[in-house]
Amino acid sequence: MAYDPMAEADALLRQLGAESIPHPGGTLLAHLHRVRTRLATWNARPALQLAGLCHAFYGTDGFPRVLLPLDRRSDLVAAIGEEAEAIVYFYASCDREATYPTLAVPGSPFHDRFTGRAYAPGPALRQDFAELTAANEIDLAAEDPAFRNRHGPGLLALFTRFRALLSRPAHEDCLSVLLGPTALHGP
Repeated sequence: MAYDPMAEADALLRQLGAESIPHPGGTLLAHLHRVRTRLATWNARPALQLAGLCHAFYGTDGFPRVLLPLDRRSDLVAAIGEEAEAIVYFYASCDREATYPTLAVPGSPFHDRFTGRAYAPGPALRQDFAELTAANEIDLAAEDPAFRNRHGPGLLALFTRFRALLSRPAHEDCLSVLLGPTALHGP
């Protein structure tokens, strides 16, 4: 049987209980699959799609539940590969309050909540982070009208700041979900 990183990731998520963790729109596993699918519809490369499926393994600044402790990163690398796992770590490590305001500014600091370190990642990693952030948050807004009503204006402001980092499909999806389909095409 050929190695299939999506199947490996799904199996590991199920083994760690993601299908029984409540999350807006159903379960954490359902959310993770929707994020991966959304990235695929935006034509994201396979490593970023895998990161979308696995973005909650180490918890996040907005979702503290940890499926896999950081001392087991090698388990996730074995399932999805080094590139995708590095994106997962990068996403999970973000101190959002300190990083979000200037993420789109080249050379601005990224604050790692695990290490306390601040550094300036390159443009490709910033773009991956912005796309994954958009896919995650837009899924929540699409699945939960109360979430969209409460956080939509802030997300719109965030993704407006991230515009230079977002692909056209991601940007258009953000506008469509947050403002409605007429935002792109008019009434």
